[in-house]
Amino acid sequence: MAFLDNPAIILAHIRQSHVTSDDTGMCEMGCDLSQSVDITSSWDFGIRRRSNTAQKLERLRKERQNQIKCKNIQWKERSSSQSAEDLGSLFEKKDFRERPRSVGRQSTLSLRLEQCPQQLNNPFNEYSKFDGKGHIGTTATKKIDVYLSMQSGQEKLHPMTVVTMATARVHDLIGLICWQYTSESREPKLNENVSAYCLHIAEDDGEVDTDFPPLDSNEPIHKFGFSTLALVEKYTSPGLASKQSLFVRINAAHGFSLIPVDSMKVTMKEILQKALKKRKGSQKGSGPMYRLERQTEPNVAVDLDCTLESQNTLEFCLVRENSSRGEESSEEDPPIDISTVQDMLSSHHYKSFKISMIHKLRFTTDVQLGISGEKVEIDPVTNQKASTKFWIRQKPISIDSDLLCACDLVEEKSPSHAIFKLTYLSNHDYKPLYFESDAATVNEIVLKVNYILESRASTTRADYFAQKQRKLSRRTSFSFQKDKKPSQ
Repeated sequence: MAFLDNPAIILAHIRQSHVTSDDTGMCEMGCDLSQSVDITSSWDFGIRRRSNTAQKLERLRKERQNQIKCKNIQWKERSSSQSAEDLGSLFEKKDFRERPRSVGRQSTLSLRLEQCPQQLNNPFNEYSKFDGKGHIGTTATKKIDVYLSMQSGQEKLHPMTVVTMATARVHDLIGLICWQYTSESREPKLNENVSAYCLHIAEDDGEVDTDFPPLDSNEPIHKFGFSTLALVEKYTSPGLASKQSLFVRINAAHGFSLIPVDSMKVTMKEILQKALKKRKGSQKGSGPMYRLERQTEPNVAVDLDCTLESQNTLEFCLVRENSSRGEESSEEDPPIDISTVQDMLSSHHYKSFKISMIHKLRFTTDVQLGISGEKVEIDPVTNQKASTKFWIRQKPISIDSDLLCACDLVEEKSPSHAIFKLTYLSNHDYKPLYFESDAATVNEIVLKVNYILESRASTTRADYFAQKQRKLSRRTSFSFQKDKKPSQ
């Protein structure tokens, strides 16, 4: 019996344990070499090695699995003898180069191609890929009713419905319209050049909206929110740039308007009717209430039965009957040149400017001002500096063109700095917005917005100037009374 308090017995037990469990044999070599071997780490540290028996059993298991996948078949000689012909028929050579044609019914595709030979001869086939009728519900598409101005009779009164891909451009939509027009065998035949046509905004009854120029052919169609358009053939004349629609300028006391015409063969009576319709007026009584005069020849009425080609001008003045325009009117309103007309037409095209918006505390933020004939959009620039205060962060603003009132130049200190004011109607109140940029950009914006305002002649702008005139009258009256009291 051993006691735990006997050191000799405990040391003997420890030594005996080392001797019996030491695989290196160092403990049996004497007291001088009886120290433990240095501990070293290896790649299999902490992993117990498998014994030889376990490895052998693993090999046997894999061999059995491989034997299951293989099947041994014993070769036996057949007792019955076969002739050479029978043996040759087992592996007979066949010639697959000559295959007999199978006689069957004609495919549906072949029948459709034979029934629609015109599809193969359609000169606008390259634009058929923009047809969105087979992609409704899976891809973004846009449905548009298109009035065809080249047709006549009752066909001109009914639009052609076109479904286009939302990613198509205006030029691609024109090609798709021409492709569908030709596929439906409509008359008359179209010009094979897609660039010979343009798209105009149209009313629901098919009347072309002449307040706007044709859509830019390079713009994506999803940018425009119109559901009714009109396909119009372009006309060119001397003095106008190629591929430009023909417009006649009609000056009147209330401003001016641009009247689109089909050709120089149109009569002056038709131009007068269009001008009166655009002015929302009508002729009453036996005689006409208005007459047309050349801008350079006051008080000389033009013959309404003559054509536009015989007038040698594209600018006329609308004058009320039994009234005089005056000789000085020609000096106050000089004839406008073609470049100015083109600037007025292009003013409705979308263009963006990167400028700065001025807040009440004289802080400025960089914004992108987008101007088109339909609306004015103010979007903050995304890469604003981190030091921008939260109370002057600009939110996006969208202003309809009918709500615009004025656009005025406030000051022009130098060619590199100018300020302009944009006034619009918001919640029955007129709100001004101030912007700054270089003088050239500011003047271009002011001119572009004023062209749009003059061409639209909205009631909002008229009410704004009427209210402004009333305030000025009250101010003048108050100043007059104030100056009158001391004199009394």
